[in-house]
Amino acid sequence: MMKVTFQLNGRRKNVDVQRDTKLLWYLREHLGLTGTKYGCGIAQCGACTIHLDGLPVKACMTFVAALEGRSVTTIEGLSEDGPHPLQKMWIEEQVPQCGYCQSGQLMQAAALLKQNSKPTLREIQQSMDNVLCRCGTYYRINKAIQKVVDSNGNTR
Repeated sequence: MMKVTFQLNGRRKNVDVQRDTKLLWYLREHLGLTGTKYGCGIAQCGACTIHLDGLPVKACMTFVAALEGRSVTTIEGLSEDGPHPLQKMWIEEQVPQCGYCQSGQLMQAAALLKQNSKPTLREIQQSMDNVLCRCGTYYRINKAIQKVVDSNGNTR
């Protein structure tokens, strides 16, 4: 066991973990943060996308032991004061079908807009290629992101 201190959704966490504990399972099983989904376990589908120091990473391949002094944001911490503009547009555009990949989609989109507040459609598509949607709602995902960008890019 080892002690790791990091920020999780803006709050300091001190945890005792085994060196090989993956962040995905720690979030879901120990902290009850089930918004981050298990999809493939090999960082290919993106359902487990979270932000690590503001960048999108796959929680299924991230060790808790590597988080010392770092900042993690999950879908539960995406917005402090109500739904994030992307979440609002996701609802307006009726993006999800089954919904399983949507937390990963939202986290990927939020990271994109944080890095580039005015991405082109091509840049949106390239960024969103990192998260698979088995239902094929890519058109609605791209449209929702474009609408957030068009509405002044208010992504906090």
